[in-house]
Amino acid sequence: MLWMSCLLNASLFLLLLPCFPAQDGGGNEQPTDVISAWEGDSISITCPMNGSQNQMGMYLRAIRQNLNVVYCPKEKPPSVNPDFANRIECSKEGENLRINLHRLQESDSKIYVCSEIFKINGHPKELYRKTTIVVVKAKSSRALEQSPLYANPEQGQSVSISCELKSSPEDEKFYLLRTHMQPGTAMTVSNLNMSETSPAFGNRLEYSREGNRIVITLHNLREKDSDNYICAQDMRGSPLLSARGTMVLVKEAEQACEKSSWDLYALLIVVALLFCALVCCTLYRVDVKKYFQKKKSNVVYEDMSYNSRRSTLVRTNTYSRGE
Repeated sequence: MLWMSCLLNASLFLLLLPCFPAQDGGGNEQPTDVISAWEGDSISITCPMNGSQNQMGMYLRAIRQNLNVVYCPKEKPPSVNPDFANRIECSKEGENLRINLHRLQESDSKIYVCSEIFKINGHPKELYRKTTIVVVKAKSSRALEQSPLYANPEQGQSVSISCELKSSPEDEKFYLLRTHMQPGTAMTVSNLNMSETSPAFGNRLEYSREGNRIVITLHNLREKDSDNYICAQDMRGSPLLSARGTMVLVKEAEQACEKSSWDLYALLIVVALLFCALVCCTLYRVDVKKYFQKKKSNVVYEDMSYNSRRSTLVRTNTYSRGE
């Protein structure tokens, strides 16, 4: 269980939330990153740039709180929000701008967006480039409760994940995140009634809610569904709240076949042992010595002397008949 605990503690929070139409210079959508870390750790947020001469700088903003975290101009020192003072730095790496955030705090859990600033016809223009979700987990306690911690179903079976939420405003959002094998959002629930399911699950995922308790059931599981699933809650004006997660490991088809083969072998061995025991018991109760003793051949002994004497007695003496 030690490896599972380490894996759960080191799991990454993933969220693909299209809050803004992040596009690059060619119009292609940028992927959404999700970063999970512990308090006191450091993370790096990568913001892509198009390298245009009209580019003036890059903003990193917390979109839900409408907060400018840092502005990294093209040729000047960065302008940092006081809440992040002495904890943030910018560095250019090729066509990307890397923003490092040190000594993380739980309040740093936010949805961030990279926003590139251009100067076109003397006027600044802003272009959203990429969304990054950062979840900082406190080492002392967890905000949400989730169960079970581990599940090992076979392919085709179902798993139910229960999440205990905190009290929240009406505009709350709830997420079920995949954070390890195939990072992304498995399910999003907003306004208590509206839900959106990842295409990877389609109609294989359902949920129910009673008060602050949400139960999500994953049906007809496949091998590629193996992942660490985490409940997260997004409330306006506060950090993302998260749970530890549920590690779901769906048994592979090869493992299922191997298990069936071993079960068959074990069954054959048991049957063979029972048969041997039955035979031994039967032989023990039956006197089998006569079947294994060497049989004596039936020999008829003829008394040759008797025959000789008898022949002598009945034989007629030819010499005596002539007397």
